[in-house]
Amino acid sequence: MAESRTSILKRFGYLLSGHWVREILQAVFLLSLARHATETYGQFMLAINIGQLLLFATEFGLNQHLATMLARKENPPTRILGQVTLIKSLFLAVGWLIMLGFLFTQDYSGQLRLIILVIATAAALEGIGNSFYVACRVLGRQDVEGKTRGLASIIGFGWGIAAIFTGMAPVLVALFKGFETCTNLFVVLRAFLGRVRSELHLANLRAVWLAWREGLVFTAMAVCAIFYNKLNLFFLQHNAGAEGVAQYSATWQIVDGVSVLVSGMLLGKVLFPIFAKHWGTNRETFVKLARQSAAWLVAAALPVSYVLFVESDRIIPLAYGDNYGPAILAQKQLVGCILFAFIHNLASYLMISMRRQRILLGMYIVGLAFNLAACVLLTRFSPLTNAAMAILATKGIMAMMTVTFCQFTIGLFTPAGLIKQILAAGAAGAIHFSLSPVLPREAVELLALLPLLAYAYRLHLGQRRGLDAAGAA
Repeated sequence: MAESRTSILKRFGYLLSGHWVREILQAVFLLSLARHATETYGQFMLAINIGQLLLFATEFGLNQHLATMLARKENPPTRILGQVTLIKSLFLAVGWLIMLGFLFTQDYSGQLRLIILVIATAAALEGIGNSFYVACRVLGRQDVEGKTRGLASIIGFGWGIAAIFTGMAPVLVALFKGFETCTNLFVVLRAFLGRVRSELHLANLRAVWLAWREGLVFTAMAVCAIFYNKLNLFFLQHNAGAEGVAQYSATWQIVDGVSVLVSGMLLGKVLFPIFAKHWGTNRETFVKLARQSAAWLVAAALPVSYVLFVESDRIIPLAYGDNYGPAILAQKQLVGCILFAFIHNLASYLMISMRRQRILLGMYIVGLAFNLAACVLLTRFSPLTNAAMAILATKGIMAMMTVTFCQFTIGLFTPAGLIKQILAAGAAGAIHFSLSPVLPREAVELLALLPLLAYAYRLHLGQRRGLDAAGAA
């Protein structure tokens, strides 16, 4: 569909519908698993995160590079897709062998190794299909991705939920990821295989190498992002076992779920292609949309973070049961990651659109080094608390570096906007602390939310007009 006829918010709606189907089914699946057995839940969360590592290793930052190549229209889309598919297939093979070697150097049980193999292999194969969804986003066909992902989620998590309640072995439950990935791949291969396969001949090997060489910076950034986001789990497994991983994962699923909804869906899949196009064609629209997005993201993060903080002692037991008490404190620590993730990811996509990816890579290396040092030094003492603090501090440092660059480059936050954000947050804090001794908890929280929601609603109206104008430009 032509960009002038479809608003950005409508495209986001297509993706959101498929995303919410997946998120609801995934939540039911993981909560059922968590209530079934804490240790099994910890094993699955470790396997899912290793699967995400292998997925990232397969994609190696190529999706962002693919979006920019498709936007430039220097080669036919099928040729570009064919080249990236071949590169990803090679990465998948190498990454899978490395994962296999890692598994057999760890003191994992046979069951845990099988669960990891099943889930991680399926996750890696998902990276192949994701290339075609990138093409759909650039072409404005987010409806195709939303429908397909929704169907795949129903099949995959439907199997997983049924397997849990029928008492199947954990390895059979783990097949949920395989069914989800196979459904996605079936749709993709049916639609694109014939056209892309014709581009995978020897004459294109040089073009494949050039495409890979141009994307080396994105690859390095992806490696850093993989490890600074996942290191905590491996240190937790080493110092606190599957129980520690389960406690951390219980709250991280909530906090990261909110972050992914905005960072992965709105920023990565909808706004990033628009930013990449407008930087080269319309700088004024680029800067205006970037500033509107920054203000709106802060306004969205504040009320969500506040609710998750003050209601952590109710949310965690309600969702996971009474065995997840330590996760309550972890959630209070981790809610700060939401704001940091929102503004850091926006700034990162802006820097990529401005072709400042080499500077961004340096920032990612700093973040990885900091998180590694924090995990090594701190997680041996109070593993859960310090693992949460390590990732919070890392995300804060990353946000500080990327936002500072964008502030000096395009003036991402205006003084007037910052004052309004500080006033809204200050008003909420003042209401909460002044009324807590005299009013019921629920009344205090609702009153404290009012200035945050009012600020967010006001910005939402302006952001919607800006998004529709940018989409039609």
